[in-house]
Amino acid sequence: MKNHIVSAFRLTFVMLAVVGIYLVIVYGGSKVLPTEGNGEIINYKGQKFYANIGQEFKSEKYFHGRPSSVNYNAAGSGGSNKGPSNEEYLETVQKRIDTLRMQNPEMKDTKVPVELATASGSGLDPDISEEGALYQSKRIAKVRNVSEEQINTLIKNQTEKPFLGLLGPSKVNVLKLNIALDQLK
Repeated sequence: MKNHIVSAFRLTFVMLAVVGIYLVIVYGGSKVLPTEGNGEIINYKGQKFYANIGQEFKSEKYFHGRPSSVNYNAAGSGGSNKGPSNEEYLETVQKRIDTLRMQNPEMKDTKVPVELATASGSGLDPDISEEGALYQSKRIAKVRNVSEEQINTLIKNQTEKPFLGLLGPSKVNVLKLNIALDQLK
């Protein structure tokens, strides 16, 4: 019995040391980063935005991001527990597709990019695909009275390529894209 208690205490102290060292390394590493582990903060027009958290844009003159299952509430991050065979989920996705087609009538025969109709696992994904942005470019050009080529060039300039050219898809941060869109002359 005494051997078990001594072994348990030793294991506890070893694990406390390992976890403590790990926490110091992670915390110290975060303070070395340019944003000190706070994510990418963008100050625009006197407001503070986090580029790594999805934002809601309702106006026709802005690009829209992924739908959110948590209404873009960063304190309540989470996805839906409804599967692809759930009737209620399928109705929700179909309503989103219908809304997108109504907002973008020029694209009626074009397939809607999946991320514009479905929420992400966190409900707070700040990025869409380049195709998702291009799907909306005709609407933006028409509403802002600028050429579609200008909008497409802006999208191309805002597209982040895969990490090391291999890992992950190309993506466009919707907040950064909309800020660049406001600065377009």
